[in-house]
Amino acid sequence: MLHTLFHSPGQIDLPLLKRNLREGDALLLLQDGVYAAIEGSAAFAELQTCPASFYVLEDDVQARGISGQISTSIARVSYNDFVILAVKHKNQMAW
Repeated sequence: MLHTLFHSPGQIDLPLLKRNLREGDALLLLQDGVYAAIEGSAAFAELQTCPASFYVLEDDVQARGISGQISTSIARVSYNDFVILAVKHKNQMAW
């Protein structure tokens, strides 16, 4: 399943998201969701223990001026990569 996080971590039920992430799932952080990829943040610490693969939309990181704060353990992707993830994961859950 492809999980897409559009909202900042403080606006969602992060423990619920974490419980729903499974092995083989992908979590794409975009729009204000990219703040969950900030190295050292509480949201990042909570999410990094999940078995899913993590991605962050590079354009949204750049738009928010936080490129230097994003964890290097999260893959930065383009809109084309987003499409590839959507095709690969037939089911999607938006957060």
